[in-house]
Amino acid sequence: VQLQASGGGLVQAGGSLRLSCAASGPTRRIRSMGWFRAAPGKERDFVATVNWSSRNAYYADSVKGRFTISRDGAKVAITLEMNNLKPEDAAVYFCATHRGGLYDNPGSYDYWGQGTQVTVSS
Repeated sequence: VQLQASGGGLVQAGGSLRLSCAASGPTRRIRSMGWFRAAPGKERDFVATVNWSSRNAYYADSVKGRFTISRDGAKVAITLEMNNLKPEDAAVYFCATHRGGLYDNPGSYDYWGQGTQVTVSS
């Protein structure tokens, strides 16, 4: 499975961005996809995950009410709508496929995209 993330950029605090992640290859095995982020010098943190069949979404407490993850019904892809962005949201955002286990554990994900940079100015 190959993942291609896009949509990062520079935005002022309080602004919005939309990230996308498209999967290709043997995608029939995908059960959930999600987003993680890594700030400079920090470990990869869970952001959100969406279950492919139920469309149930799970979020980190830090982004609840501001971010929305969804799957594209026509394609094997997910989006992350980010609103009311804060300087602490600045990071490289990675999409990944969930293979099983805890949603907020990076070790539960097997395939990863290349990452897209989100910069938030104060």
